[in-house]
Amino acid sequence: MKRFTALYAAIDQTTKTSAKVAALAAYFEAAPEADRLWTIALFSGRRPRRAITTTKLRVWAAERAGIPLWLFEESYPIVGDLAETIALVLPPPGRSHERSLTGWIAYLRALDGAEEEARRAAVLDAWDQMDAAERLVFNKLLTGGFRVGISRKLMTRALGLATGQDEAALAHRLMGDWTPDSTTYRQLIEAPDAEAAQSRPYPFCLAYGIEEGPATLGAPENWRAEWKWDGIRAQVIARGGAHFVWSRGEELMTDRFPEFAHAADFLPGGTVLDGEIVAWDGAAPLPFNDLQKRIGRKSVPKTLLKSAPVILLAYDLLEENGEDLRALPFAERRARMDALMGALPKDAPIRPSPLIGFDEWEALAEIRSTARDMRAEGVMLKSAASPYHAGRKKGDWWKWKLDPLTIDAVMIYAQQGSGRRANLFTDFTFAVWNGNYLVPFAKAYSGLTDAEFRQITAWVRRNTQERFGPVRQVKPEHVFEIAFEGIAPSPRHKSGVALRFPRMKRWRHDKPLQEAASLDDLHEMLRQFG
Repeated sequence: MKRFTALYAAIDQTTKTSAKVAALAAYFEAAPEADRLWTIALFSGRRPRRAITTTKLRVWAAERAGIPLWLFEESYPIVGDLAETIALVLPPPGRSHERSLTGWIAYLRALDGAEEEARRAAVLDAWDQMDAAERLVFNKLLTGGFRVGISRKLMTRALGLATGQDEAALAHRLMGDWTPDSTTYRQLIEAPDAEAAQSRPYPFCLAYGIEEGPATLGAPENWRAEWKWDGIRAQVIARGGAHFVWSRGEELMTDRFPEFAHAADFLPGGTVLDGEIVAWDGAAPLPFNDLQKRIGRKSVPKTLLKSAPVILLAYDLLEENGEDLRALPFAERRARMDALMGALPKDAPIRPSPLIGFDEWEALAEIRSTARDMRAEGVMLKSAASPYHAGRKKGDWWKWKLDPLTIDAVMIYAQQGSGRRANLFTDFTFAVWNGNYLVPFAKAYSGLTDAEFRQITAWVRRNTQERFGPVRQVKPEHVFEIAFEGIAPSPRHKSGVALRFPRMKRWRHDKPLQEAASLDDLHEMLRQFG
């Protein structure tokens, strides 16, 4: 645990990528194999299940520190992190320990199902054996909020440095539904048959956004364009007589989309397709809101299967007859995919995402402007010569999204942020006019500069009208332009609409309160774009 705590501190205290990778590589070279495995799991989102609520932890920490709960609660938003707040208020430890990271995780997992008093005693005993730095890490494991400033790509790079293995091969090994309970470090990283797991997807190739248009990319004939669909990025795998559906976030979604249940019947064995799962009306995608009704469900009722059936609009062929095609040029992979698609039965829930024909960038810009009519977010541009990279690599794949929808709204509530923003008001609720009343319709917390956040924080403190826990009602005075990617009907919201990815585009100092948008404006946007 001490070695892992030192690693956490080294990563957390620097912004230099090289320093983070070096610290992690050194850790992988020296740590016990069980700790290496759990470190890989933690840094790739495979955290142990939380056994204790944060409410209990707050109460226990305040009691152990000998302070009233209200004082702890006042301290929490100032520190901005619950695990750190607990670590700071606790008294010095009474003794030390020699337990490893793996040992402490086993200690925590043993609390699952224990009586509350036994859990309380175990947590207090653990705190009494650790210094503040170790408590911080332990508390993050307790709360399930284990985030550290290193991406999976950087972790894989460090693992490559420590083991001498190819980074892309390691990235593939780390995909899938493994856990520290189902494998060992040697099986996951070193065993020659680590690729044998037939369900394992490939690391997804990701695109960079292009803001000013594609004119700087060179000759249009060297590029292929396709629609950027508004769905769920996924890989559909047919291997060994079975099929698997994986999301970009490495979530196994096979059971959630029974439409693909017979994929192994119509796809040849050893096939992996990359594409977008969309709700489908038989001829075109349905709005994302229809698909969203199925997200998060482990079983889908027949009514949803009927009203929002799904298909895969395939972009790319990653594996054919068990052969990894990722090193081939995109143009060749696409040609092979089109040939495969042509042999599928017409009722198969998989079809190719059509390529967009264009000769000049200006022509593509004109086509892109119709993306919302296609229920797409914009267009994708892929170099015809590009391999299928693991993660993002600037230069080969670009996403050219439509400009967002926007509406001017009034800020009516404010809440403090967390982490480095704990002393600032950064989370806001916005409203539009309905006659003489303001109706809330969206929350947003990004888009302003640090200077603007400091300015609005000072104003909020001077103009708070009422408090509701951590939320402050403020004088309706400031208008902001809110940008968002989509709009859908929502009976759960007072406004009757829900926005997709709302954020603050700019602070409209030039616009008076009375000129903010109305509920009718929102509903008109819903009619046009919903």
